[in-house]
Amino acid sequence: MVNKKHNEETSFAKGADVGWLQQMEATGYKFYNDNGEEDCLKILKDHGINSIRLRTWVNPSDDPASGHCSTDEIVEMSVRAKRMGFRLMIDIHYSDSWADPEKQKKPEAWEKHSFDQLVLDVYDYTLEVMNALKVKDVNPEWVQVGNEIPSGMLWPEGSTDNFGQLSKLLNSGYEAVKAVFKEAKVIIHLDQGDNRERFISFFDNHKANGGKYDAIGVSYYPYWVEKDYTETIDNLSNNLIEFATRYGKEVIVCEIGGEDTNVRNNYDMLKEVIMRVKAIPEGKGLGVFYWEPQGAYSWSKYKLSAWGKDGRPTAVLDAFLL
Repeated sequence: MVNKKHNEETSFAKGADVGWLQQMEATGYKFYNDNGEEDCLKILKDHGINSIRLRTWVNPSDDPASGHCSTDEIVEMSVRAKRMGFRLMIDIHYSDSWADPEKQKKPEAWEKHSFDQLVLDVYDYTLEVMNALKVKDVNPEWVQVGNEIPSGMLWPEGSTDNFGQLSKLLNSGYEAVKAVFKEAKVIIHLDQGDNRERFISFFDNHKANGGKYDAIGVSYYPYWVEKDYTETIDNLSNNLIEFATRYGKEVIVCEIGGEDTNVRNNYDMLKEVIMRVKAIPEGKGLGVFYWEPQGAYSWSKYKLSAWGKDGRPTAVLDAFLL
């Protein structure tokens, strides 16, 4: 007899983006559990997390504040995560540093390239990262082509003002992933998962331009739109169900986070989002990833981690144990 609940629990991704982890360790930050100092990944695993997300930058600097995330580093981190039994998501930024809704700057080495060359650049770089993982026998389960791209990527050529070109760039990344890992699910990721129009406009246009992808990824941060999650959670839930039906795709929360000083509210939000994503019909809700839960404010100055001043996880992460 098949244990349906067990299958659901093992297939649903309870994730953490830990792109800062190597950097934190390199600067001497120490992680603790109730028994003392311990490997951060072990602590996360003990809190029910089964999947790790890592970002890649094309030619990052080694600046302590904004560098790292090179291909070599993410391969090293991916091997480490695999050895501990984690599933893996690779988040390709197609930039030398942070790419998000406010900035999608081309890598410096690609700055003067024609559009046709940029299409090749996306393919070649994606292929390079995938092959580097394959050499180490690491198979990513999910790969994002672009990070939070509601207005496109590789501006201006890949802006949504030029949607036909954007779709060609995204398809180039898709094909490169599939050339190495046929079974990997390619994700297109936008922010503001509670904003229906943002997604419908994007994915209708991508479909009209022959866009290829396997799953729709969303970010969900009520904090950044200055609302409580109770005001927007129904919109998020309804949107994810609609996206899965309208486009025939799976959906996944690639990023979530809440204010680290408001532990109870943050816990309740994470618990509710996990429940809502699990309830999406036909198992099309793939999982939920907390963004930099270990990125303690004392180190990062980022307000939405799930780590305390004492170097230990807050009760927020207990939501993954349910």
